[in-house]
Amino acid sequence: MKRVCAIDLGSNTVRLLVVEASGKDWRALHEDQRVTRLGQGLAATNQLDRAAMTRTVDLVAAFVHRALDLGARDIRIVATSAVREAANRAEFLAMIGSATGRQALVVSGEDEARLTLLGVSEGLPHLGGDFLLFDIGGGSTEFVLARAGRAAWAVSLRLGVVELAERFMGPGPVDAEAYDAMASEVGARLLAGLTEPVLRHGAPVLVGSAGTVTTLAALDLGLQAYDGTSVHGHRLTRRAVERLRRRLAALGLAERAALPCLEPGRADLIVPGSAICLAAFDRLGFEALVVSDRGLREGILYEILAAD
Repeated sequence: MKRVCAIDLGSNTVRLLVVEASGKDWRALHEDQRVTRLGQGLAATNQLDRAAMTRTVDLVAAFVHRALDLGARDIRIVATSAVREAANRAEFLAMIGSATGRQALVVSGEDEARLTLLGVSEGLPHLGGDFLLFDIGGGSTEFVLARAGRAAWAVSLRLGVVELAERFMGPGPVDAEAYDAMASEVGARLLAGLTEPVLRHGAPVLVGSAGTVTTLAALDLGLQAYDGTSVHGHRLTRRAVERLRRRLAALGLAERAALPCLEPGRADLIVPGSAICLAAFDRLGFEALVVSDRGLREGILYEILAAD
């Protein structure tokens, strides 16, 4: 038995998973996730914000210390869209190294998609490995066409909820014209960015992962506290997403933040995330998706275990 740790350093959220493992079998010892909004302002400046870098580094250092306290010696930190796109990423990576004594690995959009697929496939084995996956992130959205559990085709779009929230969301209820403009842009960007193999996928099932989809699933289930076991495998329909989108858009930021299952820092992101989700339904021809509570973080873990 050994103890290992995966840290998913995303554009919006940092996720921690510490496990005790034997071969590919593992049990979670500790899980945590916090919104640090590392990607704030990146679309406008091409630079990681100083305050965002500081709070993210502080959290990653705390996560590393927690993993060490639990006996983990193999600790993998994987950074995604915000870091790979930022002009000052070298400075940020140096800050991570100084604070933790460990090097963060910056993955490409294609590797991010591959690792996410690995986590999802292991978590939903009943799908048989044939499905279309999408993962909505803070700075990018990945689409993967899976055949027998392997990526037959993958594309990463620079389309994330942080940029959309900064451009279209305000403190009050969502303005109808602003939402329509955002939804129209999201649809156009999906149409322009998705490749023919993805658009003509022929997959029997659509799977959604990451914070937007899991939060919508928790709200659809009426959970008073987030429960990954209940959310994982939930069938989320387009009709339910549209219903939730209308409900959420009618609330102000503070009212959205007070809803159960909405983690701190996600109140302004959930409506843009819903717009991406609805556009994915429409462009890909599905009326429902299967929710995966597992994703990139678990994919990082499985890759660690497979290497031993």
